[in-house]
Amino acid sequence: MEDIMLQALQYVQEYKEELIYPAVCKALDALDIAKDMRPDLKIVIKPNLIMAKSPDFPVTTHPLVIKAVARWLNEHGVKDITLAESSGGLYNAEYMKNIYRVCGMRDLEPEVKLNMDFSARTVNCKDGFANHSFHIITPVLDADYVINICKLKTHSMTGYSGGIKNLFGVIPGLEKPQIHYRWPDIENFSRMLLELAQTVSPQLTIIDAIDAMEGNGPTGGTSHPLHLLLAARDFYTQDYFAAGLMGLDPMKIEMIRQAVETGLAIPDTITVVGDAIPEGLTPFQVPDTKRLDFSSFLPGFLRKPFAKAANLLFKSYPQLNKDLCVGCGKCAESCPSHVITIKDKKAVFKRKGCISCFCCQEMCPMKAISVKKAL
Repeated sequence: MEDIMLQALQYVQEYKEELIYPAVCKALDALDIAKDMRPDLKIVIKPNLIMAKSPDFPVTTHPLVIKAVARWLNEHGVKDITLAESSGGLYNAEYMKNIYRVCGMRDLEPEVKLNMDFSARTVNCKDGFANHSFHIITPVLDADYVINICKLKTHSMTGYSGGIKNLFGVIPGLEKPQIHYRWPDIENFSRMLLELAQTVSPQLTIIDAIDAMEGNGPTGGTSHPLHLLLAARDFYTQDYFAAGLMGLDPMKIEMIRQAVETGLAIPDTITVVGDAIPEGLTPFQVPDTKRLDFSSFLPGFLRKPFAKAANLLFKSYPQLNKDLCVGCGKCAESCPSHVITIKDKKAVFKRKGCISCFCCQEMCPMKAISVKKAL
């Protein structure tokens, strides 16, 4: 059993409690999660609540998926269940209360406690990591058991967002842009994500792909339903599997490639249990950042030399649609390089100093920011 990776797969037609709960039960039973449970267990559920967005949109983890997991936990004797997340903006009571309300998390109370402890602690990393430590939100550190419940999406910077990427939400609030600034290129940023994932090390990961996102994710894309719930203990290999369901080449997703090459993800061990992989899955539309990345069409050994030589010519930059911009300042707040200002109720971008992390596009509630090449 240790030599295989069990990937539980359940077909769920739509977001209805009477459909989701039995699917969750079958998935967790297939992984024998019940053997982990005990009444005194302190469990933290880490969802994707990147921004205040209605669950009608495929931006955040749907509350009915979390509700089904909490119900299963209750029925297995676990009562101490906390939902903890640090969204893309501020990490304080006022900001997070609005996130909980808009994203439908209030409906989970009282079975699930919505975290109101906005402290964080520094945790040392393993020897040999490029990151010597991480500052992580306290509820995650105090948990006995972490359940990572993410949303399946494409992503403008990383290409793909699933279990690994969702754990970036354990970094408090506006400390995330600081990490983007420290590791601006995709190779180092992906390495950081893997080191963070190993530091948090959730025991169970569930991917909400009943409705997923394609295009300019993680917030500006469009719906692409897969009608699936995925559950696994090994979330590194799970991300490899899920990227394949999207029609993406997992080895072209930098964090997944690194996970495979370091032995964290072992694709050859995947064994699907539960429902069969649906036939006729259509490829996901990739983000504009990837569609305009000419180096992706080159052989692997040519990509790095090409990228260095063509960086100034082909680098991607954010571009503002002034007609859509309302001057809310979310882009400036999230910019790690501090090259965005608000003037006359419109965002103003400076190209010099931009690291092309697209945090601004990610956090824009109006979809007013797109991607443009320098040439």
